[in-house]
Amino acid sequence: MVSHKSPATQNISRREFVKHAGMVVAATSAISIERLAHAEGREGFRVGLIGCGGRGSGAAANAMNAGKDIKLVAMGDIFEDHLRGARERLKQMYPDQVQVDDEHCFVGFDAYQKVIASDVDVVIIAAASHFHPVMLKAAVEAGKHVFCEKPHAIDVPGLKMAMAACEEARKKNLAVVSGLCWRYDYGVREAMKRVLDGAIGEIVAIQETYITTPYVVRPRQPGWSEAYYQFKNWYHFNWLSGDQTSQQLIHSLDKASWALHDRPPLRAWGLGGRQACLDPKYGDQFDHHAVVFEYDNGVRVFGYCRDIPGCYNETSDIIFGTKGRCYLPNKPRIEGEVEWQYTGPKVSMYDVEHKEMFDSIRAGNPINNGNYMFTSTMLGILAQMVCYTGQLITWEEAMQSTHSFSLPRYGFDIDPPVKPGPDGVYPTAVPGITKFA
Repeated sequence: MVSHKSPATQNISRREFVKHAGMVVAATSAISIERLAHAEGREGFRVGLIGCGGRGSGAAANAMNAGKDIKLVAMGDIFEDHLRGARERLKQMYPDQVQVDDEHCFVGFDAYQKVIASDVDVVIIAAASHFHPVMLKAAVEAGKHVFCEKPHAIDVPGLKMAMAACEEARKKNLAVVSGLCWRYDYGVREAMKRVLDGAIGEIVAIQETYITTPYVVRPRQPGWSEAYYQFKNWYHFNWLSGDQTSQQLIHSLDKASWALHDRPPLRAWGLGGRQACLDPKYGDQFDHHAVVFEYDNGVRVFGYCRDIPGCYNETSDIIFGTKGRCYLPNKPRIEGEVEWQYTGPKVSMYDVEHKEMFDSIRAGNPINNGNYMFTSTMLGILAQMVCYTGQLITWEEAMQSTHSFSLPRYGFDIDPPVKPGPDGVYPTAVPGITKFA
């Protein structure tokens, strides 16, 4: 049995972790000589896109929606067809803003380095989640402002790298904006402001539900290597995505963390497995998770995630307080002693996060979302840990994890860390047998 730790011990551990990562969350932004990353005297922004799938293409569009002076000038992906298709679609949508010539279309596992090395001011990172920490680190080292999709890491060593990059960005006065998009939704913001101001009293519990159908799969084609197939279907392989706790439930856990002032829980435990999605096309992930996070003040957060066809679907957040309840994310409302419903404008949160990023750079006070990027990403990692192992794991213990999904080399010829068995089925974690590391 994993031992329980006192709140004081847990808090010390968090400080030690932050120290190790090189990040001081409470530090204020220091104005440096690198005040703006884009060339002095140049109007507008030159943007480079790393990862040209659906989310990357969408993020590039959201960036260009933030101003006519924002130009997409470089793109990179490990798959040429993804890159070419994205460039064509975006060029049709933004003929004057997409200015990516053939010389700035980079293909391969080093494409991200070439995009960063291009004459760009802002980098959009939306590749397979496995690579986010390395790409974020490289972009900040090169003095670029960054929009980075969630999750920001899928293991603790990667999270330490990402958070050290956020602190370095703070010192350089560079923007780091997170793809945890609900922080930028107007209705959710208004509701959360009221919750934090006490509209529902003291929070006693939060229910987070993200139950839906499996993400898109790409059929295996003749001639594909095993590595090529897994990179094409990265979302369904744990070593590339971090499973659904980091891909989907993280959005829900981020809202719960927001309501709780982004402080970490004491510990967590959970249930999970692979029950219905047994076809090899679903990779090695679980198809259901249920997680309980226990906080030092007695609050519990209950997180539910499921990706099984033919089931009831719901994406919702319910925050229970001593004086009422708050319902998110659609049609945000509060019931209880205070009755309230959001009636303001509905604006794309994806557009808002980019608009606010570029506005902050123009104002010389770039946004840095590093604080909640750390906590919410770690919640997703911890959720996977407890579901895969079947153990109760404290926050402190989780933050000391040395398990890394990183590989010494990348390519379509590598031997991937998980391979199908004789029956074609990929092995997965087994609670009670899989060990915490």
